[in-house]
Amino acid sequence: MTDNLGLSLSGASAASLEPYHEALRGLQCFIGDPIAALDRALSSDPDFVMAHVLKGYLYGLSTERAAQPVTQGCFEAARALPATERERRHVAALGELSAGRWHKASQLLEDLTIDEPRDALALQAGHQIDFFTGNARMLRDRIARALPVWDETMPGYHAMLGMHAFGLEETADYARAEAQGRRAVDLEPRDGWAQHAVAHVMEMQCRQRDGIAWMRTNTDNWTKDSFLQVHNWWHLALYHFELGEADQVLSLYDGPIFGAQSTIALNMVDASALLWRLHLVSVDVGGRWAALATNWEPHAGSANYAFNDAHAMMAFVGASRSDLARRLLAAQDAAIGEEGDNAAFTRDVGQPVTRAILAFGDGDYGETVRLLKPIRRIAHRFGGSHAQRDVIDLTLIEAAFRAGNQALSAALAAERRDARPDSPLSQLFARRAGLIAA
Repeated sequence: MTDNLGLSLSGASAASLEPYHEALRGLQCFIGDPIAALDRALSSDPDFVMAHVLKGYLYGLSTERAAQPVTQGCFEAARALPATERERRHVAALGELSAGRWHKASQLLEDLTIDEPRDALALQAGHQIDFFTGNARMLRDRIARALPVWDETMPGYHAMLGMHAFGLEETADYARAEAQGRRAVDLEPRDGWAQHAVAHVMEMQCRQRDGIAWMRTNTDNWTKDSFLQVHNWWHLALYHFELGEADQVLSLYDGPIFGAQSTIALNMVDASALLWRLHLVSVDVGGRWAALATNWEPHAGSANYAFNDAHAMMAFVGASRSDLARRLLAAQDAAIGEEGDNAAFTRDVGQPVTRAILAFGDGDYGETVRLLKPIRRIAHRFGGSHAQRDVIDLTLIEAAFRAGNQALSAALAAERRDARPDSPLSQLFARRAGLIAA
């Protein structure tokens, strides 16, 4: 059998091919239930190598510790089966991912797509790894290398444009990013990643009203059966936050962002990031922290992905759960000595950020400044996007103000005003620092 791009699929049949394509499209659009589709494929053909691989990627890229045994199981099943050379390279990459070696998995997939630029899954998995490792250049270049062999007649072309758009945005090529993202959404309105790429552009350019209009138009396209919808709702909330519209932010939080009180780590990251931003500007969020901290509690002893740890700490600090904060710090200490790339993610960035958040909660603003100021230039090493990591800068600025460090406060306020001149929040910082008239 071959897939819809002509690539050989070992162990597949007509019965399993359709659900496999359904799962791949689900990943490309971030919709549906790709796992259920793959389980149907594997029920028909247990020796379908790439169905095991795709399932392994989906679990491995979830950043959930509980998903790791499933990822490992998919790898073990796939490597025991007859496979083509291309498929064996996928299996090797999945093996590295299952062992926590994100950078090695990225390199293997990079080399695979240099040789096989039509391999949509290798491009998709590699792009997601680039996001989780904060590799902005590869977010762009991995896809740019493959685009010359793609065109609108090929299934999944929209996903190539959407991924390229996000890579362009993360490398500050905003005009091209917006054009690519809009084109992707025109081709496939259900492409939540392309929708999100354009949302990032408008966030970075401080085009809050444009962003609200972009996200509010045809919301069903990016929310219906979408496992990216919470993150896209979060982007809408960011526009309202920047405009100082706290009531709108809390309404979105209580509704589509955390109304269902999700226990999925990636959704809880968005919930924490939103409440923490409100906390920094002294908005009373009531008892919302308590429920979020309770949902984060099972992760307190995991420390398997440093970016998540920082957001868990926000909830523990907000809810005054010092017991969970201490457990998380101990888990991070242990994680630094473990195998895999998360040890470096935690040592270099994750632990300083997590300890800085705790210090902020304790009112030790000077310590927050001491911990955060040196790691800003390397913060990308623990993953996320520019928009997500902006919470580090916001925390540092507020800590500098509260510590009474007037020189640093003025410097940081001037820096932010230069980078985001049209931002109402930048203007607020500038007034507080005495850079402009109150």
